[in-house]
Amino acid sequence: MVLRSIVLRALAMSAPECTPAQNCIFCTIVNENDQSKIVYQDDDVVAFPDIKPAAENHYLIIPRTHLPNAKDLDSSHRSLVEHMIKVGNDILTEKNVDLSNSRLGFHWPPFNTIAHLHLHAIAPVDKMSFVSKLIFRPDSYWFVSSEYVLSRL
Repeated sequence: MVLRSIVLRALAMSAPECTPAQNCIFCTIVNENDQSKIVYQDDDVVAFPDIKPAAENHYLIIPRTHLPNAKDLDSSHRSLVEHMIKVGNDILTEKNVDLSNSRLGFHWPPFNTIAHLHLHAIAPVDKMSFVSKLIFRPDSYWFVSSEYVLSRL
């Protein structure tokens, strides 16, 4: 696991844009530019529905640049994270979601299944299953709020 993390960090530093050679499913989504999956994109991020939604509205916002996870972020990434948060809130707003009944956050390593930074935008929280509420419980060992990530930058 440690070796994999080192390799992913080296790849992130050597390849500013995602490449399929990294064998990263999110890099593949970025590069294929499949409009049937993508709900938002710009020069910095791509957003698409989660394949295993925890609620009626569950989107992933990912940077085009391959960054392994939220722990690898530093102060130079602040504007990217702020932009990811804005995009997540904008998508939920477009879906007529009450933002007070939404959740934005990141899985916290080692509890992330895909080693590509991704923000979860989920709503409505009050209709999530018990298990989903546990998996996406804010500021737990495995899932942290976007505010927590920003506070570390």
